[in-house]
Amino acid sequence: MIIDIKDDFNLQTIAQSGQCFRFNPSDDGYYKIVAFGKILRIRELEKHRFEFDCSKKDFDSVWYDYFDLATAYSKIRSSVKNDAFLLNCAGASEGMRMLKQDIWEMTVSYIISQRKSIPAIKTSIERLCELCGDKISDHDYAFPTPIRILSADKDKLASCGLGYRLPYILSAAETFYSDPCLIKNLKKLDDDTLFEELKKMQGVGDKVASCIALFGFHRLNFFPKDVWIIRALNEHYPNGFDMELYAPYNGVIQQYIFYAYRNAHK
Repeated sequence: MIIDIKDDFNLQTIAQSGQCFRFNPSDDGYYKIVAFGKILRIRELEKHRFEFDCSKKDFDSVWYDYFDLATAYSKIRSSVKNDAFLLNCAGASEGMRMLKQDIWEMTVSYIISQRKSIPAIKTSIERLCELCGDKISDHDYAFPTPIRILSADKDKLASCGLGYRLPYILSAAETFYSDPCLIKNLKKLDDDTLFEELKKMQGVGDKVASCIALFGFHRLNFFPKDVWIIRALNEHYPNGFDMELYAPYNGVIQQYIFYAYRNAHK
């Protein structure tokens, strides 16, 4: 199906934004996304016009929300004022959107992400999916449920490159499996309380909790600080970054900085 999207929407920018690990370009000009047990192939046909290789039902029930198409990100981007560095970052990141991703998947993904490069994170996640996830195409697997991870052979799990993170993932799987209402209850919490609850999980510190809150719970004011963000803040905001200026969208601003600064320093 063909969808016209007038707001910010750039597939390459989103795919390289560091917020998603199963959103990748294909050789045929499409991007392939695996999320919520489904596969989407999408490509840009012309400016503001995109081909979604999915049914209307799946677009309406899954992908519309996944891409947060109800939010005008161009307005958020245009809110940046009087800051040359940030204006440059926002301009370089035009097309950025904050994806509404699966909370369980984001929890495991960002536990895995600790001290790993993005390519290494993707490799570990794909291995984990192939080992424990349901097959949804000849080459693609859904993200595994908590019980599938708990039931897997521990040596085989270790072979996914999880390293010291494996006990943390098993603990998270036990936490999610043992409380079917966990996600529902966490969604009810305010940002500060959610942050503290997430940090109660093994292996989840400030940065990982912020990532889970931003990329899983879609709490757009969280501002995770990885190595790229820390470098950018030290270089351009030695006296601190004013979080009041762009609340409640500091997470979007963080993505602008991450994408532009990382690409400029590769």
